[in-house]
Amino acid sequence: MTVPPPVLDRLVRRVHDAAPRLPGPGAPEPWRRTRLVCVDGPAGSGKSTLATQLAVAFACPVVHLDDLYEGWEAGPDGGAARLREWVLEPLAAGRPGRYRRYDWHAGAYAEEHVVERAPVLVVEGCGAAARQVDPWASLRVWVEADDTERLRRGLARDGEAARGHWLRWMADEAAHYAREQTRARADVHLDGFGEEVSAW
Repeated sequence: MTVPPPVLDRLVRRVHDAAPRLPGPGAPEPWRRTRLVCVDGPAGSGKSTLATQLAVAFACPVVHLDDLYEGWEAGPDGGAARLREWVLEPLAAGRPGRYRRYDWHAGAYAEEHVVERAPVLVVEGCGAAARQVDPWASLRVWVEADDTERLRRGLARDGEAARGHWLRWMADEAAHYAREQTRARADVHLDGFGEEVSAW
């Protein structure tokens, strides 16, 4: 998925117009300087591609929740919790965020990454716009594609041997989204081909 330039331009304007909410609600207004953009939606919908386009547009860092999940079996909930604990709460306290990337193949945590304060921070992945992220989110973007297309994309990337993992993950994320009502809470809705689903 690549977001067409007119849609991307409108999305960039939405980010510029959104209020910065980091470091956090308790900080004096002059210190709230970071706009957190949360790109959420089911696996295989195109979130990573959109996040890359936004990172280029804003020359900003991106945190991928794929680096925070502890593998296929863990499901998406843990990624949102680690995002809050390791990245957003430190930034809200005026410190850099820090996390160690989880290596899915090795089944262990790998190198550390530091997330410095910036005018825009993009986070993407299943759970990026979970309710526990709401205190700091300036804009929540929901990206969706139908299950058949998502599975096709996933297996094209990960191989047919990953089908069982993908089917289990799709069930786990469906339960997550039912609890979180993420789609209903999102500010912007895009389909899996980068077109807007609903009016902004």
